[in-house]
Amino acid sequence: MKVAGKVAAKSVLALAVMVPFSASLGAQPVEAAASPPAVPATEYYGDARPDAPELAARGPLRVGVRTQVVEHRDQFDILRASENAPDPRYTRRLTLEIWYPADLAPGQAEHTVYTDVLGSGPGNPARPNTPFSFPGRAARDARPAPPQTPSDRYPLVIVSHGYPGSRLQMSYLTEHLASNGFVVIAIDHAESTRADKAGFASTLLNRPLDDLFVLRTVSAWAQAGSGHFLAGLVDTGRTALVGYSMGGYGALNAVGAGISAAAVAYVPGGRLAIHQQGDPRHETRRDARIKAVVAIAPWGGANGIWDAAGLAGLRTPTLFISGDQDDISGYQDGVLRLFQGAVHADRYLLTYRGARHNTGPNPPSPAAAAAGLEDFMAYAEPVWDSRRINNINQHFISAFLGITLKAQPLQAYLDVPPLPAGGKAGPDSAAWKGFPTRTAVGLELQHLPAQ
Repeated sequence: MKVAGKVAAKSVLALAVMVPFSASLGAQPVEAAASPPAVPATEYYGDARPDAPELAARGPLRVGVRTQVVEHRDQFDILRASENAPDPRYTRRLTLEIWYPADLAPGQAEHTVYTDVLGSGPGNPARPNTPFSFPGRAARDARPAPPQTPSDRYPLVIVSHGYPGSRLQMSYLTEHLASNGFVVIAIDHAESTRADKAGFASTLLNRPLDDLFVLRTVSAWAQAGSGHFLAGLVDTGRTALVGYSMGGYGALNAVGAGISAAAVAYVPGGRLAIHQQGDPRHETRRDARIKAVVAIAPWGGANGIWDAAGLAGLRTPTLFISGDQDDISGYQDGVLRLFQGAVHADRYLLTYRGARHNTGPNPPSPAAAAAGLEDFMAYAEPVWDSRRINNINQHFISAFLGITLKAQPLQAYLDVPPLPAGGKAGPDSAAWKGFPTRTAVGLELQHLPAQ
């Protein structure tokens, strides 16, 4: 869905200027000062700020990245269905970006350049599809780093963007997870990116189907002898779905949160019934390999997409993330209601106080700042620094997926005490494990166990 927000337009991609320090006071010699820490020549999305929580630090592994296109054949074409053509079929081409632990060749650097587009879909003269580029901390086409043993294969994380968005929308998170020993695959959902945005019915129908198709595809690649570079590298039996906005909608539906009868009526002809709670087609699609969900500002709670029965169908451990001023997905009637209603799932809700909908993506690029208010507001937040949000997301998502996919002893990072009454900072705010003193403010983390 459309996103909103605003931060300072200063480029986060500017090259740092290294200036040697020298000084003198009259004829008096001055003792040389200790050299300051080296400043990186390029700042990448996801780099840890000085106040970043502990698990936002880059992981120990080098990161490679590759791009691959897959084809989901013989799919129902909901945008071209009519009385005269009730069952049109087509092939959905999905571009995937794949991040993975890598062994770098001599002289190879963890640096690439991603290219995306601004705008709100093709043919919009007010917001044309303008290409822009930004640097990434990953080595293009690097050799994969083999796991130490077959049992140490890397868990899989599938990432789904907003509407419209792109597979590169959360590179700060995808690179970070790969550096911590995950294979991460982000999808360009056909008819739902900024480059090819089409009717909303396609997004409603295809998001969960795309997620599950990619899981099946990667499972085939992972098999020994497949010839794919992921063969023997990834363990799809330990998979997580990470979705932002409409990606959150698709992820929740894919793991069992069936939509309501009212939501089925959003698209004529009952074509969304395959995602409805109680429909056998929905029930049989549940894939036990998916062990966790991260739903960032998931859309649909305030729009009648889920009723109580549908939310009760969610049984997968879930981390919800939201701003309490989200004006796209809603908070009290939106994400908070989803969190409270998913009674059969062990779940957490991380809330950014004062934030709107843009709690998922990268910061706005310099190109977005130059393009105008609408493109800038598609990424930015009005009261939060997006880099700060990115670091906090890295921290909590790393803890959550480390626990659910790797059985790592990270539970203390999620067992944080509540903030004092009224949300004011107090002496105990430093008790949030991994947060520097005086920095656990503006946030709330709630937990509800499965019934």
